[in-house]
Amino acid sequence: MKIILTSEESEEYFYNALCNGLGYVESGYNLELRYNEDVFRIVANKLKEEGRQCCYEDIIMELLRTNQTVNLYDYEFDKDHFIRIEDVHEKLQDIPIEYLMEMITENDDADTADIILQYVFFGDIIFG
Repeated sequence: MKIILTSEESEEYFYNALCNGLGYVESGYNLELRYNEDVFRIVANKLKEEGRQCCYEDIIMELLRTNQTVNLYDYEFDKDHFIRIEDVHEKLQDIPIEYLMEMITENDDADTADIILQYVFFGDIIFG
């Protein structure tokens, strides 16, 4: 069975995964989320000026929506894993159904977020 998600659903689930699992993924696997810091500040200011919500994850999502790349850097292997918004839309479709259903039914946790982030950045479950 395969679940087909809309772009909006894919973005929502990725956003939730950022909120619930990014800190764990970064600290637990020796990874770091990177992006162009100048563009990050510009996007943050733009969101504030528009009166829109402006937490860290909102800015990351807006970076992706404005065709910027986001990089999950792997310190252990000195390797970059870049994504664009298209990766969020495409790779969420391939997440094992049990994790996708946890997110859809709002029974997700940090483990669900971890799996989603790994699939979007690596295309598979790399860590545990």
